Amino acid sequence: MVNIGYHTAKLQGKFNRYLYKAALSQIVSIPIKQTRQAPINIYALSCERDLPEQVASIRSFIRHVGIPDTFTVVSDGSYSDSSCNLLRRIHPCVEVVLLKNFVRTDLPQCVLDYAQLHPMGKKLSALMSIPINGTTIYTDSDILFFPGGIDLINLSESNNKYSLYLPDCSMSLDERIIYDDSEKLNPVNGGFILFRHEFDWTFAIERLANLQEHPSYFTEQTIVHLTMHHNHGQPLCSKNYVLNVEDQFIYPDKSASKDIALRHYVSDVRHKFWFNVGR
Repeated sequence: MVNIGYHTAKLQGKFNRYLYKAALSQIVSIPIKQTRQAPINIYALSCERDLPEQVASIRSFIRHVGIPDTFTVVSDGSYSDSSCNLLRRIHPCVEVVLLKNFVRTDLPQCVLDYAQLHPMGKKLSALMSIPINGTTIYTDSDILFFPGGIDLINLSESNNKYSLYLPDCSMSLDERIIYDDSEKLNPVNGGFILFRHEFDWTFAIERLANLQEHPSYFTEQTIVHLTMHHNHGQPLCSKNYVLNVEDQFIYPDKSASKDIALRHYVSDVRHKFWFNVGR
């Protein structure tokens, strides 16, 4: 039996994205009504393919959370000059840098090799290169922020010394670099991280260096998972910082509301991202 709700939602999301992409030049020219400052530096790695999502994500943060000190988009190298300029037009806080100019020169060779081999290796090299000066956030482009995101300002002003992570809803790990089943507990999603300090990456990177086969899609997230727990990271509240696919096969977005801080629209529910742009 055909799941009409699911297929209708997929078509609706595709159509909404098409309209948004077609109007990007006009959308970035629309002023965002916001004066509240958010004392946070934000970084996002993205590519030309994800330009519409990146624009929508940035605008949702500024609209619902506040104006960050900086919102730096790290281009994987595929963004055209016109797309970079379009991103900068969103708000004066937005800057665009090339990954090759952003990556630290002292990264381990195994990380540089992974970056040459796989897009997720590029993401790992970007994460390891983020300068941490005060509260710093990394966010994927497929995350939308909602009015409850003002909680991020409270977190930025907290005296809590531990970094915070988005709990994953599945065990998406590269088990080749998991040495004990206990290391699988409390899975970390690499799509949203609130850094309070520089990480010691050595524990997990040693496992990457010892990997005999090529690293894969989930190797990056596994390294983030191991590193976060090695650095005593704490989970964000999963009711307010949402990552789930429970509503994948129905029409509505069951999580979106003014009360949540954000939702990470991973691939299974990516179409629902476009139900909420402009809320």
